[in-house]
Amino acid sequence: MSHLRTWSFLAVAVIAVILPGSSRAQPPPSSPPPVTPYYPPPADAQTAPPAPAPTPADQQAVPPPPSTSGTQGTQQGTTTIQATPDTQPPARTSDAPVAPPEPESLRTRPQEPLRPGFNPTPPPPPEDTGAMLDGRPRQGPFLSGPGSLTFILHHTLLGAMGGLFTQGFAQEFKIDRDSREAMLAGTLIGAGLGFGASAWWQFNNWVDRPLSYFGIANSVVGGMFLGGFMDLLADDRDVLAWSSFVGAELGAWLTAVVGTGQLPLNHGLLISSGAAWGLASSALLLAIIHFSGTEIRGKTWADTLLIAPGIGAGALAIATMRYSPTSGQVLRANIFGGGVGAAVLLLSGLVLGGFDQPTPYVLSFLASAGAITTVSLLWEESVDRTAVPSGTVGYRSKKKPYKGYW
Repeated sequence: MSHLRTWSFLAVAVIAVILPGSSRAQPPPSSPPPVTPYYPPPADAQTAPPAPAPTPADQQAVPPPPSTSGTQGTQQGTTTIQATPDTQPPARTSDAPVAPPEPESLRTRPQEPLRPGFNPTPPPPPEDTGAMLDGRPRQGPFLSGPGSLTFILHHTLLGAMGGLFTQGFAQEFKIDRDSREAMLAGTLIGAGLGFGASAWWQFNNWVDRPLSYFGIANSVVGGMFLGGFMDLLADDRDVLAWSSFVGAELGAWLTAVVGTGQLPLNHGLLISSGAAWGLASSALLLAIIHFSGTEIRGKTWADTLLIAPGIGAGALAIATMRYSPTSGQVLRANIFGGGVGAAVLLLSGLVLGGFDQPTPYVLSFLASAGAITTVSLLWEESVDRTAVPSGTVGYRSKKKPYKGYW
């Protein structure tokens, strides 16, 4: 019994010694990592973008923390907490100087137009063939100028029409074989002569577009003038046909020779305007004479209206030697003078009770002439800009403020 008691006390002592050691060998429970509080950045500070979440490869690359076990030395598993935007520290602005941007990034680069279809690209320059004519490079289908084709077509058709009508009036436009042969021969011969002469001329002289266009108008005016003048002297259809054809050719060739191939646009407009105003003025004068009680025959009307455009065109052609108004000034004078004359004629006829009296035509003639003169002399383009020095206030020049072209 004594031995049993002794062994019982010994077993209790051993257990008491072993149990405290085993309890001390166990690792303490791991505490969660501290969480950094989130402080929102100020409103005027730029918040840094959140850091990207670590990938599984990055998690594996992080070494585990050392074990805290005391006696056993076993490694315990570690818990990885991924960073979130709420756990990111607030962005802080730095006072360090920032490197200047690249010069290339500050350079303005051209952008494509919003409407590529309406890009105002200049036309390509004419092809330089190396050949010169009147100080200009040859160009166009005939190597003469931009108006050479129109010039050749005009003279070719004019010659063909002259041969047709001269032979037609001579044969009284009969339909027999001889008459048709004569008209066909006249048409072909006239077209050939016109083509040959115009082709030779344009090959040796520069022909611009104003010359080719105003040559057509002046050929009409020349045919009217010479036809009407010869009708005063002879009452013959053959003479009238030949004189009209010769006058048309003279008008076209005088434009080419006197006006040269580089006929200015403003001179061409001025000459054509003189023809138009000669026709209008002669019509008003005949109306004044007729409604004043003087009887005018039909032939007088026709001959006057045929001759007057040639006189007006010739007068202003001579005026181009001294005066040179701009194209805009000529067009404004024509529009303003024609509009005022027509308005005065219509208004005066309605107020006075009819157009069978000379007063409306007299008023219209005077109003149109005054309007043309006013616009020609007192327009903005006629201002003498050297009279008032720039930067001078209240300066009064002794010179006239306007310089007239007429």
